[in-house]
Amino acid sequence: MTNTILPKIHNEGYKFIVIFVIATIILYFIHGFLGFVGLILTIWCYYFFRDPERVSIGDDNYLTSPADGVVLQVLETNGPKELGLESKKFTKISIFMNVFDCHVNRSPCSGTVEEITYVPGKFFNASLDKASEDNERNYYKIKSSKGEEIVVVQIAGLIARRIVTETSKNSELNQGSRIGMIRFGSRADLYFENYSPLVKVNQKTIAGETLIAKK
Repeated sequence: MTNTILPKIHNEGYKFIVIFVIATIILYFIHGFLGFVGLILTIWCYYFFRDPERVSIGDDNYLTSPADGVVLQVLETNGPKELGLESKKFTKISIFMNVFDCHVNRSPCSGTVEEITYVPGKFFNASLDKASEDNERNYYKIKSSKGEEIVVVQIAGLIARRIVTETSKNSELNQGSRIGMIRFGSRADLYFENYSPLVKVNQKTIAGETLIAKK
């Protein structure tokens, strides 16, 4: 119960919470109603940066969701050109994270981080298809324990202005390991081969727990 009401906070959140608290105090002295609005926003900020523990299946015959959110699309497409994979066909699943979702991203499988590539870009609404190619984004290419190339892409959204990476090249990951977070509304794309999708458009997902695909 305590973890639900007062969840663990991601390290990125503390400075923002302090800023919101200070702003709330100032607003309260200006007008009580403004202080109340500031309090609501401070509570929202606290929960935005929540970093709950998750329990993954621990089976790389499955891929788990890299993000909390809603599935935007499931389609067959070429791999990301930024990783030199544009000549290969992948299944791509896109997940939109709104400002009320937990924004900590996780590895869909166990394996080794082979490459991390950051690409600066614009800040279109992350629910739009062009966000995958035009927005600020960060690519993780993971060699899974099954020898598969799995790609996770963190994509900044309309509000987001910073992608945070919590792993590095050659790091060993467990399924469900934290790989980073995106501050405020955003999106995560997952590319894979040789797995069958288990989710459909508009389905809710939980990072590290929802089964996305099966071998």
